[in-house]
Amino acid sequence: MCCAQLTLAQDFPSRPVKIFGHGAGSTADFLSRYIGQKLSEKWGQPVVIDNRAGAGGTIPGDMVAKSAADGYTLFMGHAGPMVSSVTLYPNLPNDPVRDFSGVSMVATGVTVMMVHPSIPVNSVSDFLSYARNRNDLNFASAGNGTISHMTGELFKQVTGIPMMHVPYKSAGQGLNSLLANETQVSFLSPVTASAQLKSGKLKALLVSSAERFPGAPDVPGATESNIPGMDARLWFGLFAPAKTPKPIVQKIQQDVQEILRRPEVMDAFLKQGIQASASSSEQLEDFVKSEIRRWTPIIKNANIKAD
Repeated sequence: MCCAQLTLAQDFPSRPVKIFGHGAGSTADFLSRYIGQKLSEKWGQPVVIDNRAGAGGTIPGDMVAKSAADGYTLFMGHAGPMVSSVTLYPNLPNDPVRDFSGVSMVATGVTVMMVHPSIPVNSVSDFLSYARNRNDLNFASAGNGTISHMTGELFKQVTGIPMMHVPYKSAGQGLNSLLANETQVSFLSPVTASAQLKSGKLKALLVSSAERFPGAPDVPGATESNIPGMDARLWFGLFAPAKTPKPIVQKIQQDVQEILRRPEVMDAFLKQGIQASASSSEQLEDFVKSEIRRWTPIIKNANIKAD
């Protein structure tokens, strides 16, 4: 069996590979297409991207989990389907820990706390003073259980600031609500609102990591903003169905990691407000477990429910 698996890995891939993503135009979609194109060039085989929206990314995740464990069907996983879904969906059809083999982390990033310019603040400390005794502030997210939602709830829990959550169906819709002043605050990827931030149509107050982030170097991190416990990372990892032969997982992993080390790839990712970030299979799987442990009580305390 071992020798047969090694032979399969040496010949892999001998036909098209499919990467399932979530949400056309999303960061996960960008990464799937970018990495898919590079892998296609490297392998001499088409890499097809299949975006399936719905249920916070759990629909495409479940399709991959139930696919043949042969390396030809992969999933660009992230916090929604791999972490918050465990708590949000009591009847989740798959288990993010049991039903997937980690291939490699692909990228990490942050969200940016941004506010409508009508809010008379220029820093997080200004915002805390302004917002502490108000009850009319709303924060927009890309949907229940998304990282933009969970980051907002984490901010509320660590600061005690009351804000009403308003879920939208996408980051773009959440951004539009903020621009229209229908909501006053949001926690979105710096790329989602880069043009609006540069033009002054929105103000950036904080990145959701302890330190400043290279993809948004002008925005302070939580430590210098004196917001302890505020650390909520965007992350994206490539997964295969559980029981995919290890030699095949390692083959995909090695090729993905070689791509992620290329300077032009690192630069392309930074322009999207994210960092190339590789890992071993075990590191990715352990990271998912740790994120589930970390976010589950936050989700329960905030009484977050699925759409």
